[in-house]
Amino acid sequence: MWKDYISSISKDFYFKSPATNAEIVQISEELNVELPKKLHELYSETNGVFDSFGCPLIWSNSQLVKDNLFFRNFADYKDIFMPFDHLLFFSDNGCGDLYGFNILNGSIQTEDIYVWNHEDDSRTWVASSLEGFIRGWITGEITT
Repeated sequence: MWKDYISSISKDFYFKSPATNAEIVQISEELNVELPKKLHELYSETNGVFDSFGCPLIWSNSQLVKDNLFFRNFADYKDIFMPFDHLLFFSDNGCGDLYGFNILNGSIQTEDIYVWNHEDDSRTWVASSLEGFIRGWITGEITT
């Protein structure tokens, strides 16, 4: 479903082998949050989505874990940014801003996607779903 959906928007992306169940479970265990259903389904089809330059549209599961742990635990960031524990990042714009789901009370309640702006620490809604984010990013409707 996800490969077909993305390919219907653009043929300029490639896919990796699916993430294993153990890799998907690792995300939940290390970050203490259940993956949103649609992101779980995407990882079951492909372990990340990449453009022709190898830049990720959707991070691999290992990058998702590594980057979320970094932002949550980097001591210097605790003094200059609001906490990152309430966001599950899965993508970036290549310029320092990150995209993620909002975590409320230990779980993701909605499909809404937010962007964290690294310059002003704002967190702004950008899409109502993973499908909307992917379409918006590929078509240029999402530019932040």
